[in-house]
Amino acid sequence: ALLDLSGVHEVKGTWMGSTTLPCTYMPSEGFTQQTLTWSVARDYSTSTIFRRDDSGDHVLLSQFRERVSVPKNSPGDVSLLIENLEIPDSGHYTCKVSWRSKNNSLITKEVTTTVKVVKVAVTKPTIRAGELGLAVPVGARTSLTCAASGSPPISYRWFRSVPGGKALLLSSQAELAWDSVRPSDTGKYYCEAENR
Repeated sequence: ALLDLSGVHEVKGTWMGSTTLPCTYMPSEGFTQQTLTWSVARDYSTSTIFRRDDSGDHVLLSQFRERVSVPKNSPGDVSLLIENLEIPDSGHYTCKVSWRSKNNSLITKEVTTTVKVVKVAVTKPTIRAGELGLAVPVGARTSLTCAASGSPPISYRWFRSVPGGKALLLSSQAELAWDSVRPSDTGKYYCEAENR
């Protein structure tokens, strides 16, 4: 399996998140990587996104500028990282590497990965208590943290129920913190997570 590229058939990415398209080989003596290109095929046309050659790294499609990168100092790893995924990023991505051998012949291999970008609704949030747990001594510092997963950005809101069934908005951060809890802080707290 000399100079075989390995990748995966399909990668699912979360809208607005990031994903890595694996493309790796075992570096072998007597072979020098000459060029690497990543291209994408969608709507019957293929365009080169990224090219690495003697002159450096080049991002050739403006909609991928500042969003794609390939590891710099790990020989044999030419995986493509795509950040801030958009729905139109879905498509068939091809990693193509060519090597020059000692006797000056050129070897080229390629591997194709299908990318599907999906919108993921926010999950039901979970609440994590601070180190002291939920029963906290008066005067202590403590916090509650709300966490959910799904397509970023996720926004959080903390509420406290007050007599008469009303909910009081306390914070629009993931963490609700107290510098010094008082007996009056005892009560029921609710966290809400939302994405687009």
